[in-house]
Amino acid sequence: MNARIIVAAQVIITLTAFSLSGAEDSQPFGPDFPNLDNAATGQWWSVKVESSERPDSRRRTPKNLINLNVPRDEVVAFAVYTHDRGTLKLSAQLFPLLDGEPRRVRLEFQQDGNWRQIATALVVYPGWSTHFRIDGWDNTRDVPYRVRHARDAMFEGLIRRDPIEKEEIVLASLSCNSSRTSGPRPRIVENIQAQDPDLLFFAGDQTYHHTQHTAGWLEFGLQFRELFRTRPMIAIPDDHDVGQGNIWGAEGKKAATPAGPDGGYFYPVDYINMVQRAQTWHLPDPCDASPIQRGITVYFTNLKVGGIDFAILEDRKFKTGPEGTIPKMGPRPDHINDPSYNRATVDLPGLKLLGDRQLRFLQYWSQDWTGASMKAVLSQTAFCGAVHLHGTPNNRLLADLDSNAWPQTGRNKALTEIRRAWSPHLCGDQHLAVVVQHGIETHRDGPFGFTSPAIVNTIYGRWWHPLDEKAGNNPIPGSPLPWTGDYEDGLGNAITMHAYANPEDQTDQLKRSDGYGLIRFNKVDRTIRFECWPRFADLSIGDLAQFPGWPITIKMSDNDGRQATHLLPELQFSGIADPVVQVTREKNSEILYTIRIQGRRFRPPVYAPGSYTINIGQDRPGARKFTGVTARPQNDRSTIPIRF
Repeated sequence: MNARIIVAAQVIITLTAFSLSGAEDSQPFGPDFPNLDNAATGQWWSVKVESSERPDSRRRTPKNLINLNVPRDEVVAFAVYTHDRGTLKLSAQLFPLLDGEPRRVRLEFQQDGNWRQIATALVVYPGWSTHFRIDGWDNTRDVPYRVRHARDAMFEGLIRRDPIEKEEIVLASLSCNSSRTSGPRPRIVENIQAQDPDLLFFAGDQTYHHTQHTAGWLEFGLQFRELFRTRPMIAIPDDHDVGQGNIWGAEGKKAATPAGPDGGYFYPVDYINMVQRAQTWHLPDPCDASPIQRGITVYFTNLKVGGIDFAILEDRKFKTGPEGTIPKMGPRPDHINDPSYNRATVDLPGLKLLGDRQLRFLQYWSQDWTGASMKAVLSQTAFCGAVHLHGTPNNRLLADLDSNAWPQTGRNKALTEIRRAWSPHLCGDQHLAVVVQHGIETHRDGPFGFTSPAIVNTIYGRWWHPLDEKAGNNPIPGSPLPWTGDYEDGLGNAITMHAYANPEDQTDQLKRSDGYGLIRFNKVDRTIRFECWPRFADLSIGDLAQFPGWPITIKMSDNDGRQATHLLPELQFSGIADPVVQVTREKNSEILYTIRIQGRRFRPPVYAPGSYTINIGQDRPGARKFTGVTARPQNDRSTIPIRF
């Protein structure tokens, strides 16, 4: 990096309340919520910590909070960053400041062995975060950085260059960081450090402190900062991060309770936006930044690292709530226990899952392969109900509407868009690690999904345990697990279970299936390897340390599991390698897939007879177009030479 590359240092912040003198509002979320985030607001140093952890508590702060009154040379707790398309975005998290302390932070880069101040930014209150945006970023070099406050407080790290030359890009996937088990996470951090992923993904529930997000986010950062000190990191908040037991965002309406089954957000908009600012500001700019109802911000976007393009979704924000929209068929509006219920009664017209804006984003994203060889979709939760037992081994539910299994029509729309890019889906939330292949119209015709285990699985364990204790049709050959193969979840969605990691004993930290996922994207052979590691894994024994059933390796093309009935003529390219190829069925203008092929030859598969359009380009379709291409038998040897 050199000075001429840094053409702009722009700081963008959203202020709820701020004062250079240090006299911040003691009730920034209004008089109805005087104790919301009160461990870090107002005269935070005088707040008495009491014993309630109820998500709707308004009078007490949770127990087991970390000490926020740290030595003043430790005030800068950690920083997180991403860079893509020439822009570096970095957020630094501070401990709460005392009266009279500066409310400004400095960002420095090391150049030629010397530290140079690049930008300053104000501290945002409430939340005590600060944010830097550097445009014109040179992503070809490693750059040491440090964030400084006052004279002595400092956090140092490394902004990694984009590893575009690497054949394999590795993502670590984590979620569900139980606040009931406080303190550091040394073993999991040491193991991930040794495995050295290129990117970190925290899929939600970074904290369960509900009404005390700032303290909970600081606790999370202290636990994992050695991982994201030196590599980019994606974090997306889930229900517990914003103080709710469950969440159906319903495009931002006001929820009646923190349980949220009627849809919407319960706590004030300023609190929700504070949480999202702390956890997601450093992501690339949203693809459509228009706020939802009441001014709640959005962050869905995409990030490219090393030639892998990750779509980052908000699968809670636009989703319809079940209460008042579908019949109640269980002890709660979101739980179904009646095996005789009519599935059509819960999949009604007008129900939303991802929402129209995110579906349009996926449609665009799947066709734009600029800087990408492979793609993946990241979100909070799974597109199926791959769980039978909830909370305890004795609590069997037929269907849980707090997942992307419902509504079924919205689920199938989302999976269809994901399949068009031959992309897997990666998530957390379920507290149960699974690998499934989704079915849309039939078993195994959709993309694969990998749900990572809970980091610490002391809150609401879950189990995959078919009632008849039998394998499904076509079980996975050679699997050590008894219940693999083709199933339907409680909402009728087709899934093929490849692997699951049931807790053996939730009272024993070695047997409750804590852990994390690693996903390896090989750009040379276009394979994806799912790995699932216990929290206390012994890496010295290699794959034997993983949960039984892992690792699982698939081809990128396996994420479109439809069986080809015909083929189009073989495309033979000259003057270009690895172009983008899009195939559209002319009968209904349906885009079957848009992918970057490997090499100079490709025989496009299709799934029905008829005429097709082939659209080709370097990074997007459009440079060459062939219409009226007729599907051929699989033994046909016709070709289409294409010169660039």
